[in-house]
Order: sequence, then structure tokens, then C-alpha cells
Amino acid sequence: MPFLPTTKEELNNQAPDFILICTDAYVDHPSFGHAIVSRIIEHYGFSIGIIPQPQNDADYQKLGTPNIGFFISGGVVDSMVNNYTVAKLRRSQDVYSEGGIVGKVPDRALTFHTKNVRKLFPDSYICIGGIEASLRRFAHYDYWNDKVMPSILVDAPADLLIYGMGEKPIAELLTMVKRNIPISNIKDIRGTCYLTERDNLPKKILKELDENKINRIPSYEKIQNNKTTYINAFNIEYKCNEFNTKYALLQKQNEKYLVVNPPQFPLSTEELDEVYTYPYMRNYHPMYKKGVPAISEVKFSLTSTRGCFGACNYCAISMHQGRQITKRSKESLIEEAILMTKDKDFKGYIHDVGGPTANFRNPSCAKQAKVGSCQDKTCIGFSPCPNLEVDHSEYMDILRTLRTLPKVKKVFVRSGIRFDYLMMDRNSKAILKELVEYHISGQLRVAPEHCVDKVLQIMNKTPNSVFDEFRLLYDKVTTELGLKQYIVPYLISSHPGSDTKDAIKLACYLKSINVRPEQVQDFYPTPSTKSTTMYYTGLDPDTLKAVYVPNTKQEKQINRALLQYYEDSNYNQIKEILIANNRSDLIGFGAKCLIQPTQPIPKNSHTSYPKK
Repeated sequence: MPFLPTTKEELNNQAPDFILICTDAYVDHPSFGHAIVSRIIEHYGFSIGIIPQPQNDADYQKLGTPNIGFFISGGVVDSMVNNYTVAKLRRSQDVYSEGGIVGKVPDRALTFHTKNVRKLFPDSYICIGGIEASLRRFAHYDYWNDKVMPSILVDAPADLLIYGMGEKPIAELLTMVKRNIPISNIKDIRGTCYLTERDNLPKKILKELDENKINRIPSYEKIQNNKTTYINAFNIEYKCNEFNTKYALLQKQNEKYLVVNPPQFPLSTEELDEVYTYPYMRNYHPMYKKGVPAISEVKFSLTSTRGCFGACNYCAISMHQGRQITKRSKESLIEEAILMTKDKDFKGYIHDVGGPTANFRNPSCAKQAKVGSCQDKTCIGFSPCPNLEVDHSEYMDILRTLRTLPKVKKVFVRSGIRFDYLMMDRNSKAILKELVEYHISGQLRVAPEHCVDKVLQIMNKTPNSVFDEFRLLYDKVTTELGLKQYIVPYLISSHPGSDTKDAIKLACYLKSINVRPEQVQDFYPTPSTKSTTMYYTGLDPDTLKAVYVPNTKQEKQINRALLQYYEDSNYNQIKEILIANNRSDLIGFGAKCLIQPTQPIPKNSHTSYPKK
């Protein structure tokens, strides 16, 4: 099957029903949202043209005016995250653009493209979606501007915004269009939201307002000036992000009203399987002579699930994909794997089988499967729910079948094992042994994130003792198998709740277990996460208690340097911060010392840090 049209000639000089504008380069693979959306439109019998990364007016206009309207996809990641590091420096590579070259994705890309389309096609229908739309649908704190911004719909003049996973809302929208319902009249689909004047609110919404059924969120104006009110708004948004929400949310945005319809129901296994049967080319468009780097990680990987009931406070998945696990069938995964083996570039290695969390395969409990996640507690984390059901049997069965397929040499698991969930399984050792023997090569990436329990609790991560138990079991299993394999821990520095003393404790812990992190991720305050709310307000949204926030460039440098205590380039600042915090006992030649009394001092090192 061919790629979808990107030129007027490929459309036989006819106007398409829809035009899809991609923030990323055009990659026709189901790991890219624009690929799924475009194939759904095709599946429903509409013609579609694709304009990837338009750079000027001529690009937007090259396919003419669509018969029905525009879809604008916001990309795999938020454009500001794509363009800037946490230090707000321009990134040197963009893996979602041709050749990894930067400059194709504008800042606030979804707003940028929507404004341009509205200017050039003032009467056309526009629907926006993707993670940038999803996480900015409400008024939200924006890290890059360091202020509260209104709903993205205030600045991006679209008719409709699809939030979360978009297959069902788009399918419902297209079904109504096929029934000759004017697309501009379609406003009440689950998983969508829109901006309107009060006089134009639908009768259903006005009725629910009169009956006090709608969840009113504090207005954009109010949360701008009061951080406690901001938290109140966030808590309503967070708790109403499950399909068991019955009524719309309403938030005033200046003189208009944001109407957020209840979240869409998760796809069934059969529906998710169907998404992966569409005729994707499973590669980047041949117009890209230098390739698109992002394809390398996903081309030979299998997405087995969506959603994550882990609900880590720094993660946006809860507000986008949701906490409900949706899984593909074993048959669907095997079928896709066989398709992979027929690709001319397949070398025998399936790079990953997983999702947001590889070893989550089913909903956390029977209640979650039936009525959605609880609003007042989490499934797993610092204090796991006693109703959590732990079962790896189905996931392991899929891995066993995949590794026996013809032409398959190895099946890797790279998307991350939730080690605390694994340790809850009564067969944890046998499962880990099988993973190590068949599905891990050299290194296992896991995410303890920190070692100080008070910080882990703020993150909603498991206590450090569980990681220690897992680490020891991993060492035992690898020794028994006669393999040299290592754990690579993901760590977050400068997360809310972690002060310099906590960073020193983490450095000491890493030294004690002989881990030298090559990369450390500073906490990145992305829109609509609980940790970002803490970063902005200095308060825990669950308790309203004060939370320490390391938010200066200087302190972030210190915390990151401590985790890489072994680097000569960090010597001066580590020595000064240890002395300033009365931890000179960590300067010396003992086994517990982080640095020696004297080391070569590199040029251009930082030497001026205040005492805490």
C-alpha cells in the first residue's frame, strides 16, 4: 500500500476531504499519532492529504482547501520539550525531523500552525489533537514562560480539541459526518473540548449548569493569582480524567468558556487490535533522503499496551493515556511480529514489547476494569493498594511465543520493567530469571528515581527498600546464570521535595552500590502533571503541605553534579557543597567518601556556590 498523498498530483488535482498537518516529519508507523489519525480517516472512506512540517504560506496552501476541514497533530512530544532542554537551552537534535536537524518544529507548534491555518483558511473547520493539545487543554502552568497560561484553545483558534487517545473521538466524529451532520455542529463527543461564548453554550450544558451537575473549575483569571486555587483546579481536572466521569467540566477563560466533555471510554482489545491492522508503510516517507531518526527505536518494536496505573506524579501519561490499561491480543502482536520479519531491514531482533510500563498487562483490579480508577487513591507507588492484582503469566507467554517465531533471534524488553510490581509476584525470581536469560542483554533499565523515602513518597514511587530487594535478587539471578549484567537506574535530580541534603544522600547511596550514572535527568516541569503543580505552587496537591522546590539554576547544577560525583569536572562544586553542608566526612580516602581531599581542578569549573 502507498503512503498517503502529500502533493496535489497524488490527489489527482482534486481537493481532499481532510488535510492533516503534522508537527513531526511524516512517518507512517502506528507509534506516531498522525499515522493513526490519517489511516482512520482513510478507513472511514474519506480522502486525505498530508502536509508535514509546513514552513511557509505556500506549504499550507499546496493541497488547496479541504472539502470538510483540517486536522492538526501536535507531535509525539510537546514542541517546547522537543525544542528545549530543562535548562531552557536549544536542543542540538530533533529526532522527529529529517536527519535529526533542528528548526522544522516551531515553538508552541500547535498554536503556530493553527493560527496560520485560520489566517489562510478563515472559513475552514479545524480540529487539533496530540499530547500538546491534551496536556494544555485547561489553564496550566507553563515552565518556559514561568506563568499560568490559558487553555491552548484561547491562542490556537480551533473548532474542536481531541484530548487523550484519539481513535474513538475521531471515529465518532467521522461517523456523524457520514450521516451528513454538519461537522461544526458536533460538540458533545467524549474526549473532546471546545471554547465558546456563554450565549452559545449548548442547551444540555446549560441544563447541567442549572442542576449543578457540571464540575465548575476555578477560572483562568482566579488561578493566575492564587496558588491554592490553582491546586483546587488541578485536583478537579485530575480526578475527572477517568471514563467514569459523567458530566462535563467548565472553566472560564477570559470572556469565553472552556467546555471539556467527559473522557472517552478506553478502546477494547478488539478495537485496539484493529488500529494496528491499518495499512501502514511502517517507515518514514521517501521524501526524507536523510531519514527520520525516531523510526530506529520503534520500527521493530511492539506496543502491547496503553495506559499506566503507576501514576508517577512527574509523568504525564495519567492525564493523556489514562490510568486504565488497554491491551492488544496475543494474536495481534504475533501477527505484527511476523509482518516485521518480512521487512528487508529486519535483522532478527525485536527491540521491545511493552508500553508505558512493559510488565503491566491488565487493569490493576476488577473494579478498575469495570468502573475506572479510584479518585482518592493510587494503585501502586509508595503505598500499593491491597486490591492490586499482580500477574505476569500472560505477558511472559507472549514473550515465549515471540522468541520462537521463525527469523526471530532475540526479543528485548526495553520500555521499562516496573520492579516493584515484579517483586509483588510470588514467582518473581522465576520471572526475572527468564527475563534475564532471554530478554535482557547486558543492562536492565529500571526507574527507582531516588533513594530517600520522603522524596519517593512525593513522587509516588516505591520505598527504596523495595529497590534494594530487587537489586539483590537481580544480582543473585545473574550470578546463577553466569551472566555479567547490570542495572541501569533512571534518576531524577531536583524533583520537588528533594533538597541538597537529599541529593548528597543519593550520591552516597550510588557510591555504596557502585553505580556511576552516565546521564542524569533534571526534573522537567511539563504541563498538567502533579509534580509540575508542586513545582509551581510549592504545595503538595494532596495535602496542601509545603514542599521544598529546588528551582534555581545554581541548585540544579549542584544536585546534578552530586549524582556524578566521580567526574573531575564536578570536583570543585562538590567539595564546596559538602563543606557548606557540614559533610566534610565525605571528603577523603575512605570507602564512603565521594571525593578525595585534592584532585586535579579542571579549567572553567564552577567555584562559587552559597551555603545552605
